[in-house]
Amino acid sequence: MSDFLFWGLKLALFLLAVAMLCAVARLLIGPTAQDRVMALDCLYINGMLMMLVLGIVYASNVYFEAALLIALFGFVGSTVMAKFLLRGEVIE
Repeated sequence: MSDFLFWGLKLALFLLAVAMLCAVARLLIGPTAQDRVMALDCLYINGMLMMLVLGIVYASNVYFEAALLIALFGFVGSTVMAKFLLRGEVIE
């Protein structure tokens, strides 16, 4: 791996960690439920991207599979939370 790619991936990991900290802050102090749902969306997307970057760094397929699972469960969770906030119930 070249030095440029190495440092670029390290910078990407750092910036994703900072973005996750910002999302956690919004999750804790968000004034409305919609803000908290958007913070959770941002959190799982940043987590998925972090897993993808780690998969590139370590050249392992396990990280890519974990990122796929995070994306799947995050999408389902976001859909359920949006439906709950819209209607007040999940199962009809």
